[in-house]
Amino acid sequence: MFDHLSTYATDYDATKKFYEGAMASLGYTVQMEFVAEWNSEFPTQRMCAFGPEGKPAFWVIEVKENYTPRHIAFSAVNRQAVDAFYLAAIESGGKDNGKPGLRPTYHEHYYGAFTIDPDGNNIEAVCHIPE
Repeated sequence: MFDHLSTYATDYDATKKFYEGAMASLGYTVQMEFVAEWNSEFPTQRMCAFGPEGKPAFWVIEVKENYTPRHIAFSAVNRQAVDAFYLAAIESGGKDNGKPGLRPTYHEHYYGAFTIDPDGNNIEAVCHIPE
């Protein structure tokens, strides 16, 4: 649905570690990483992008100040991938915000898991197909 989007990290190393673990469980890896030397306000600003091979879709950008937390849901191919995402995210420094399970409030087959990343963002993996 989206081409690319960004989240912001005040603790870049912790946030990158969180997403490396969580994204690997969904089959996504770091596609690029660099320092924004052109940024005269923050010339050491780091950023990386996760995604499938050749597609930097989800960016983590280092910032000096917190931004309003956001909610991001990543598609999972099946319920086992949602479970794997949750475990990997927790093992990578995330906090529980809703263990894997059905959420019939949304619809009959909505299976999701929620974690909080190091910057307070609500990060979810979701599968919409029946088991």
